[in-house]
Amino acid sequence: MIVQLTGSIVEVTASHVVLDVAGVGYELGISANTAAALPPAGEAGVTVLTRLVLRDDAVELYGFYSREERAVFDRLVAVSGVGPKLALSVLSTFTPSQLATVVTAQDVTRMSQVPGVGKKKAQRLLVELEGVFQRDAELRGLVGLSSPGEVAAGAVAAVPSGQSVQSEATDALLSMGFTPQEAELALEGLEDAGVTTIESAVSYALRRLGGGR
Repeated sequence: MIVQLTGSIVEVTASHVVLDVAGVGYELGISANTAAALPPAGEAGVTVLTRLVLRDDAVELYGFYSREERAVFDRLVAVSGVGPKLALSVLSTFTPSQLATVVTAQDVTRMSQVPGVGKKKAQRLLVELEGVFQRDAELRGLVGLSSPGEVAAGAVAAVPSGQSVQSEATDALLSMGFTPQEAELALEGLEDAGVTTIESAVSYALRRLGGGR
């Protein structure tokens, strides 16, 4: 695994950097935020954190200006339906700490500003990423969130009086564009699974739906 490279910058654009390492040129895909943080072409002794992605038809390298950005990239590409290019698009739109704020607030409008992310995908990403931030203590520390509660702030933590988790989760799935039949099937077994909050119910349903549409 190649985790970092140090060399001279040959070329840098908003989407890639070419780094000369001992006479070998490496092209790395990068976010606009990393591009802005890098020195100009010709600068020597520049260290770029990297992540190697192996695909059936290609071997790709991606570069990052900080551990925080690389960590968020790793978590993004682990989400169903999110590839490296979409992950970089998210990281070009938000810094890691800004993304944490968007996830905390479950801000669909801001997430929808990411190129290639419509409202439905934004809603699904926010639900998925909220769970990621809640479970990952290292990631919370990197982006400056000290406890899972800070991520959950603004999210629905308990069932509203007089309304069931299932009915509220059904409403959320319908708002994402799923049909009533899809929502009903996705939420089967919810009670047996021990789900007690609306956001966890939606996550449960999305997993059963194979990551949404």
